[in-house]
Amino acid sequence: MKRSLLSAAIAATLAIPASAVYADNAEMAEVKRMIEQMKADYEQKIEALEQRLQAAERKAEAAKQASAAPATAREGSERRAVTSSTEFNPQISVILDGNYYQDDADGGGVEMLGMADGISHAHGGGHDHGDDHGHAHGGADQGFNFSSAEIVFSASVDHYFDASAMLAVDSDGGVDLEEAWLQTRSLPYGLKLKAGKFLSDIGYANNQHPHGWDFSDQNLAYLNLLGGHGLSDTGVQLTWLPDWDAYTLLGLELFQGEQEKFGLQAEIDDALSHELEEEGLDLGLGKKEDGPRLLTAFAKFAPDLGYDHALQLGVWGAWNDQHQELHGELAHEEEHDDEHEEEHDDHEEEHQEEHDDHTPLHALDGDAWMWGLDLVYKYDANGAYGEGDFKLQGEYLWQRKDLDLTFHAESPALMGAQRKFTEDGFYLQGIYGFAPRWQAGLRYDSVGMTNQLESGGGILKEWDDSDRWTAALTWKPTEYSLLRLQYSTADIAIDGRSNDLDYWYLQYQMSLGAHGAHKF
Repeated sequence: MKRSLLSAAIAATLAIPASAVYADNAEMAEVKRMIEQMKADYEQKIEALEQRLQAAERKAEAAKQASAAPATAREGSERRAVTSSTEFNPQISVILDGNYYQDDADGGGVEMLGMADGISHAHGGGHDHGDDHGHAHGGADQGFNFSSAEIVFSASVDHYFDASAMLAVDSDGGVDLEEAWLQTRSLPYGLKLKAGKFLSDIGYANNQHPHGWDFSDQNLAYLNLLGGHGLSDTGVQLTWLPDWDAYTLLGLELFQGEQEKFGLQAEIDDALSHELEEEGLDLGLGKKEDGPRLLTAFAKFAPDLGYDHALQLGVWGAWNDQHQELHGELAHEEEHDDEHEEEHDDHEEEHQEEHDDHTPLHALDGDAWMWGLDLVYKYDANGAYGEGDFKLQGEYLWQRKDLDLTFHAESPALMGAQRKFTEDGFYLQGIYGFAPRWQAGLRYDSVGMTNQLESGGGILKEWDDSDRWTAALTWKPTEYSLLRLQYSTADIAIDGRSNDLDYWYLQYQMSLGAHGAHKF
């Protein structure tokens, strides 16, 4: 009888339709997706609640320690010794990013995109970002590319600090320390202090790493005004999250001032130094000022629009008290003997055209400041795996550089003249989940709508603007993998000439290990 009952139970179990199991798995996956999305979209509120919880925990711990008997001190010490080895247990993740790239500029498309302003192609820079290697974010050669493997370590060190470090390894084995910072957890009144090397929280896209981008490459405004990595530096940050009904975050940052574009530090290579020494010339740039040199301030506001809708508005400003640039090159007179005099005459017109295009070497020194606006709107349609979700994102950046001409190779009388460079840029993009795990994206970006050089109140020169349209199709099989097809067509103005560019990416990203949810 028992065997009969056991056989019947096994038969009934095996008779359960496989579709029911699949349905349960699908439901579990959907619940997990909703939890992850809620965590990402409402991280600001979670952060505020966590601060209140930490304050309550500190009060409870203090009361517990005050009431503890001295006889338990040894036991407590032993218990802390046992648990301390597991308290610092960082989350570790590795994010693989690669692509297949093609353009119609014989592989020069990526370089063209970074020269789209007409103003900022200065010699030298504050530090080397490795733009000649695969880790130049968005950088690519024709064909297959391995952009980077980003290795992330993050943990709550103790009751007082969180810490994180991110390393990027390129295809040649080069290692770049992108971020390494600590942040307080227990300051009162909604205050937080952050220190180390980190991405600034100005704007919206600046603190996002490439694996968090909705497109394969950086927008033109950031690329040409801030650099491919955005604004990233070593310094400190203080933020205040007041206990108000609507999410409001205010912040100040003080950085060393080593930047790729904004706050550029001119560096003279050995060849140019030798030429200047032979000619007995001095660029007049002086020594690099002591840091910190870069100050930023930002504010973010997010009204409560309910569960399905989310909106965040931001405004920021930045000032760097030393910006240096070198433009052009030293002219060299050509020597011609009698045998080649006739050939020289035949090419006189060609040489004259080259002379007209020649920019004499000149140096500038001064300061620079920027401001920007950002807006992000998200709609959660509650569809399966992102179906129906929509995100609209846009930013505007404006930059002014107030510089003095400290050297001019062909017109020494100009030395001391003031030069004001003004430039701006923006991007607007939308992402729509048209099917489960499928997204379509469209982006329009431009740089140089205002793009001019002023002196003495008058405009000396104006450059053309550059713009680009980009369409992307993204498939996310799971939350740990991504495949993206992207096509772009651009009109890039370089040194007064318009350059048409078409290119496309086939990109992949794979995430290994635990990785925290991205900010809003």
